[in-house]
Amino acid sequence: MVDETVQTSDITFDSSIFLKTLTSRSGVYRMIDDTDTVIYVGKAKNLKKRVSSYFRKTGLTSKTRVMVAQIANIETTVTHTENEALILENNLIKELMPRYNILLRDDKTYPYLFISGDKFPRLSLHRGTKRKVGKYFGPYPSAGAVRESLNLLQKLFPVRQCDDTYYRNRSRPCLQYQIKRCTAPCVGLVSEQDYQADIDHTVLFLEGKNQQVIDLLSQQMDTASTDLDFEQAATIRDKIISLRRVQERQYVSSEHGDIDVLAAKVSDGMAVVEVCFIRGGRSLGNKSYFPKGSGGSSAEELLSAFIPQYYLGKDIPTEILLSHVPDDIALLQEVLKSESQHRVLLRCPQRGLSVRWMKMAKTNAEISLNQRLSSRANLLQRFETLQEVLGLDEMPKRLECFDISHTSGEKTVASCVVFGLEGAIKSDYRKFNIEGITPGDDYAAMNQALMRRFTRLQKGEGKRPDLLLIDGGKGQLTEAKAVMAELQLDIDILGIAKGPGRRPGEETLFLVGREGEVDLSADSPALHLLQQVRDEAHRFAITGHRQRRAKARKTSPLEDIAGMGPKRRQKLLQQFGGLQEVQRAGIEDLVSVDGISASLAQKIYDVFHAEK
Repeated sequence: MVDETVQTSDITFDSSIFLKTLTSRSGVYRMIDDTDTVIYVGKAKNLKKRVSSYFRKTGLTSKTRVMVAQIANIETTVTHTENEALILENNLIKELMPRYNILLRDDKTYPYLFISGDKFPRLSLHRGTKRKVGKYFGPYPSAGAVRESLNLLQKLFPVRQCDDTYYRNRSRPCLQYQIKRCTAPCVGLVSEQDYQADIDHTVLFLEGKNQQVIDLLSQQMDTASTDLDFEQAATIRDKIISLRRVQERQYVSSEHGDIDVLAAKVSDGMAVVEVCFIRGGRSLGNKSYFPKGSGGSSAEELLSAFIPQYYLGKDIPTEILLSHVPDDIALLQEVLKSESQHRVLLRCPQRGLSVRWMKMAKTNAEISLNQRLSSRANLLQRFETLQEVLGLDEMPKRLECFDISHTSGEKTVASCVVFGLEGAIKSDYRKFNIEGITPGDDYAAMNQALMRRFTRLQKGEGKRPDLLLIDGGKGQLTEAKAVMAELQLDIDILGIAKGPGRRPGEETLFLVGREGEVDLSADSPALHLLQQVRDEAHRFAITGHRQRRAKARKTSPLEDIAGMGPKRRQKLLQQFGGLQEVQRAGIEDLVSVDGISASLAQKIYDVFHAEK
């Protein structure tokens, strides 16, 4: 059976548990009541901060307090950029019409750029329904950027922007002609052919095909900087930023029809299938499904079982994108075709817009699974199993795990992460900058970190762990035993050594005081808990090491990216007008810069959007 519970498993919504695992990335959140009805849709640059604000004790309006009291669940959709969150929020509000949202009667939420179908077309900002004959570009999330770009486009391509009444009643050129922002088609000073050439160039630019304009502005900005005319350089930079923003591509708005995107992920004994819905070229959000008894299956097996259960008896779209290829994909395709009475294409995307849809689905699948893994009921079962398999007198309620990270011995950092029955206790996380050891000596680094942590414990600082986890083999475990003996602390210690090929499920476990290895099956909830804590310690150590290394080098984050030489960095900053705009750009925007490949764009994006 398919379990349709989404995001959390508790009957009563526990905001503290939910917020602990909520991502800090941009996206859209949907608040749902106990009848499974969406009551509010919102967008956020930082989902964790925004959703947390609803659960503070003071400062809420009476309307917000009433709404929060009705929340039974919250679903989230992570987007690639903040602008995509704006567009998706708009789509969802119009589709779902939540009662606590301010609902508009038409399409006035976001503006379009419009080129009319006249003999001498007009370029203008358009709001409302698209009834006029002509070409529409958008919707765009920033009306300010659209207006600025209209002004700039008028300078680059002198296309008229005056309304038709003014245009038809001119007997001589207006001021726009005098300042070279219009070629005066109203009085016949330009031929239809020459005017159409400017229209064609404008269309190419709005379609994102006119990179020459930005290249030209970049050169002008460079020249102004060289001539020490920094004010002019800043003005040109702002123009580049506006042009970049107005042509940003969105994951959540396309010209395609009805598509479902299915991303499967299996981790730590649990599985999820994330279904993203695209209707009429617009994303209408996502839903997470947690099939029971599928933790030991592969992603291919999971999709093979999920697809017929989910689609038979429902409306089936003409195309379904899959994260993995089931062995029986041909059979599934034939069954869905027979059921729907139309052709159904099942495929793994390889290129183009479909790859971008799949990336978004995979991201949301990972976040949904992490939320589920951190639910209170699931964690309690794992802690109980851990007590049983280790033969402990009491169930451990606080785990601390240590890991070491460095690059060829440079700027070594040790991490300490803490897990309790409520999940990760991030307020108790600690990082230790390791000094005074031989570079690359992991044993000495582990000894120093443990000594600093537990010396403080003896002084009454911090809480005592019930079980100490050491990410490493017998060498690291020996150091931990030595520290505990020196400080005369009686704490159970468990070493987690990576197995052959570092594959999950093949770890070697050593419990101090027990002969031989601790034998846990690959589907053991206790092993899944240990893997979850170990992986979090590893992530936290790497993050700390990278931050320390970057601070020591006093360099731009771009300098730490392999393949980003001085010329590419300069080109990238010129094209976007500064590091802040590079940070907010999506992968597709980065690839548009000459010399930035798809793989390099992904590295750049990951540097600025790694989960905190």
